[in-house]
Amino acid sequence: MSKKSITPHLTHWISILAITLSVVSLEGCTSAKKLVYFQGATTTDDTVNIAEPFIPTIKKGDILSVQVSSLNAEASAYFNPVSMAEATAVTAIANPLARTVGYAVADDGTIKLPLIGQLSVVGLTNTKASELITSKLKSYLKEPTVNVRNLNFRISVLGEVSRPALFTIPNEQITLPEALGLAGDLTIYGRRDNVLVIREEGTKRVFARLDLTRRDAFRSPYYSLHPNDVVYIEPGKARVTSVDRAYQLTPVVTGILSLIAIIATRR
Repeated sequence: MSKKSITPHLTHWISILAITLSVVSLEGCTSAKKLVYFQGATTTDDTVNIAEPFIPTIKKGDILSVQVSSLNAEASAYFNPVSMAEATAVTAIANPLARTVGYAVADDGTIKLPLIGQLSVVGLTNTKASELITSKLKSYLKEPTVNVRNLNFRISVLGEVSRPALFTIPNEQITLPEALGLAGDLTIYGRRDNVLVIREEGTKRVFARLDLTRRDAFRSPYYSLHPNDVVYIEPGKARVTSVDRAYQLTPVVTGILSLIAIIATRR
């Protein structure tokens, strides 16, 4: 076979391959409008009312860090047998399943502190729990101050994000956009208009959906996340189409490349 007869055939198959790959890439395109968060008119007085901030309360099974200080540091140390709790909380950011050291809230809603004994804390905010413990410590310490924190405030972010993971939140306050920021934001294939938040409310699980392309997402009671919330980002049609097309066209592309290789070796 002459070189003149081979070249048109080679060019023909290369053209088919290029067209095939172009079709695949076009079908996987995502509209730019679907990628923009919080769309709406932009004016100097453009405002949106937001939902009431979430203030967590203590629940059964929580693990509390109770840090005590007073004018007598040596006496205060007696009430801080879990001094490693702070370091553990920092470690838990990288490894949320790491063992946390603190006071576990028992099934009866109490924690047991040195000298003080059992205290009922279920249903209290951390601030109220701190005030309760402080009042009990005044019999033992001079001008005590108490800081209570929840060490197992965790959320999960799954689906079409850059870094899906389980995250421990040290300050017990986090919004949905902040959680997505921890997970590296949505991929280009993630659906911003249909974000699923799964929440435990009593004995039920509630499934709520938010459209982050609209500014009224700020009004949602699910904008601020609660402990054990799960955020799931659904893949868009572009992701599904690209995966399906890849499986369908892989044999075709492989065959074309093999044919090109055979023709090239006969030159």
